[in-house]
Amino acid sequence: MEILNYCTHRLIKGEDLNHHGTLFAGRSAEWFVESGFIAASALINPKYLICLKIHGMTFTNPVRLGESICLSSKIVLAGKTSLIAYISVSRTNQPDRKLVEGFITFVHVDENTRPKPHNIEIKAESEEDIILAQKAKILPKNQDS
Repeated sequence: MEILNYCTHRLIKGEDLNHHGTLFAGRSAEWFVESGFIAASALINPKYLICLKIHGMTFTNPVRLGESICLSSKIVLAGKTSLIAYISVSRTNQPDRKLVEGFITFVHVDENTRPKPHNIEIKAESEEDIILAQKAKILPKNQDS
């Protein structure tokens, strides 16, 4: 299956800020997981997906009130029961300048929330996707993926 990219836009409002006047990391984490979940749920019924782990959410630049951001997500690696999403965040008007990036592992589960094989294969074709898949392969594992 080819790698597809999904983009979620957000306007930064007052309730999204921390005491420094920049985007609160907790709000960022919420949106980060949601963005990855959107990419995973395009491949698997969301009823059977759970978030296992955020592997990293590295901030490189602050985000301020009134800015608009794009959370770009794509599934870059599929294990036996897992899907690993790569998420990057940029300002809407500066798509090539990453503000935040990282990976999240989602697991396909049955009705009893036990891991269940999904039979999905992801094919990385672009140089960027091949590099992201290689990075995803060396992430710490917490379950049989």
